[in-house]
Amino acid sequence: MAGVSVATVSRVINQNGYVTKDTEQKVRKVIELLHYEPNAVARGLAGKQTGTIAFILPDISNPFFPEVARAVEDVAQAHGYTVILCNSDDEGHKERSYIEVLKKKYIDGIIFASNTMGQEDMQKLYHIDDLPVVALDRAPTNQTCSVIRSKNYAGAQMAVNHLLSIGCRKIAHIYGPPQFVTARERLAGYQELVKKFPWYSPDLMVPGNFHLDGGMKAAEQLLRAHPDVDGIFAGNDLMALGALKTMSRLGIRVPEQISICGFDGIALTAVTEPELTTIAQPIYEMGATAARVLIEKIQGNDTNAQEYELEVELVERGTTRKKVT
Repeated sequence: MAGVSVATVSRVINQNGYVTKDTEQKVRKVIELLHYEPNAVARGLAGKQTGTIAFILPDISNPFFPEVARAVEDVAQAHGYTVILCNSDDEGHKERSYIEVLKKKYIDGIIFASNTMGQEDMQKLYHIDDLPVVALDRAPTNQTCSVIRSKNYAGAQMAVNHLLSIGCRKIAHIYGPPQFVTARERLAGYQELVKKFPWYSPDLMVPGNFHLDGGMKAAEQLLRAHPDVDGIFAGNDLMALGALKTMSRLGIRVPEQISICGFDGIALTAVTEPELTTIAQPIYEMGATAARVLIEKIQGNDTNAQEYELEVELVERGTTRKKVT
């Protein structure tokens, strides 16, 4: 309609290459008349990028991951990228299905919060498909891509030391799924500190599956086996909140009789009564770092596989208090 070539229209739209002022005005007038908008997919096919990244997360119902996703989206949007969120339910076949679909949509890169993607899977994506990948939180160590996580082992020891410092004399641990590196590191941090005490017993460690109801059941199990427990370190905040709920149902006073400390620092920890003491991860920073690192890789500015371990901090609240002797 403008009476010029496709190449000329492309130069006008992309502001790339020389076009006379008269020709540019003619093309822009037709664009306005037709209400034309460039097709992102077509531009992606031509330029090999679509401005879209994917975030595959394991459980959208866990409040930790929406907070991470918010950071990923904020950083991506600031750099002109759109984010597709995929909930995998920690099922490997779902993740692989998502990957196949996403590759057909010509995404530019993927952030994984996954424990099911092994090193072979990552190598296939990164080296065979040439797709930039960043792993977040639950990914195994020794990956061929960059990994962002917090200091889980050190954080667990911070929690146990806090419970000891307020006078707890028998501390139990509710742990997450052993296939998750985060759960294993937090369990190892707890065990390393308490195994020297005469009260230590392997059955002070009870699984809670990183879920609220898992924490409730684990707390009941602990109290049946060890009614003299006076401190509980839960491997995430949801399990800690479950333990707190069990104490309320059984009429056990927190923190007077049992002190409880969680791990994560999700927003829910500040709305319970009493408010939950927790080892807070820099949740937003983790998501933001993952997005920034991925975008650097997409743009070709960072080709190295690095591991980022972010600091954690103790947030002391109402579920822990110094024991009166």
